Amino acid sequence: MEQTAEFEQQRPRLLRVAARVLNDPHEAEDVVQNAWLRMDAADGDIDNLPGWLTTVTTRLCLDRLRARIPVPEADVDVVETAPDASEKIALAETVGVALHLLLDRLTPTERVAFVLHDSFGFDFHTIAEILGRTPVAARKLASRARSKVAQPTTRSVNLEGQADWQVVDAFLAAARNGDFTRLLELLAPNVVVEGDPAAVTLGTPDHLEGAEQVARFFNGAAKAAFPVYIEERPGAAWIHRGEPKVVFDFRIDCGMVQRIDFRAEPRILKQVQHRQGQQRV
Repeated sequence: MEQTAEFEQQRPRLLRVAARVLNDPHEAEDVVQNAWLRMDAADGDIDNLPGWLTTVTTRLCLDRLRARIPVPEADVDVVETAPDASEKIALAETVGVALHLLLDRLTPTERVAFVLHDSFGFDFHTIAEILGRTPVAARKLASRARSKVAQPTTRSVNLEGQADWQVVDAFLAAARNGDFTRLLELLAPNVVVEGDPAAVTLGTPDHLEGAEQVARFFNGAAKAAFPVYIEERPGAAWIHRGEPKVVFDFRIDCGMVQRIDFRAEPRILKQVQHRQGQQRV
């Protein structure tokens, strides 16, 4: 009963943390309820319940973010053991609504580190314990997130007039480098990604729509994609042991990516030709 009463005291704080990290009050309610269920199922009393609840709630948020953004994260090497998460937990008040639009640029771990430190005042020892990182790694995550958030959000580059192969190759480079802002510059606002049945069987999405969703999917991905020609169009392909497995068929208009089709039909794969820049090889 004592822990239940303390949980109710902590609930508003936990909801604020979860809502800021997830930018979704309904998901935040669900996460905090799951934290309650874990507390209720724990054996015996929990030392420093506020710290324990903060750690559990944040890790549940991190799981939600990773499920929401299924792309590889740029990890920071971990070589030390982080200190106890129950120490020195401090909270600030709200973050602006506009900031949430920028948070979508970040990987899940960057987002958690940035929000907990810059918005709620958590120290890096606490963040490190929550993320399973060292304090140095947690600090790097927050710093990298801060740099991404500080980048301009407008589509400042006019790509019209560039050759289609230049747009495709710029897109692949931005995807590999995890340059979310550059991806948005290259994508039309209503861009569509479709996968044919054969490609979907190999693990591609069947449908994505909108620049934000497509950029999230490709951010940090496409590391095994190589430049090719598909039916005279510049595109890319996932090539395994010298054989193309999935083609990335781009449609470019006015210097922007309007559509990408993942294609793995044998008929299409047979037509793939390697290229270097604009030159066939």
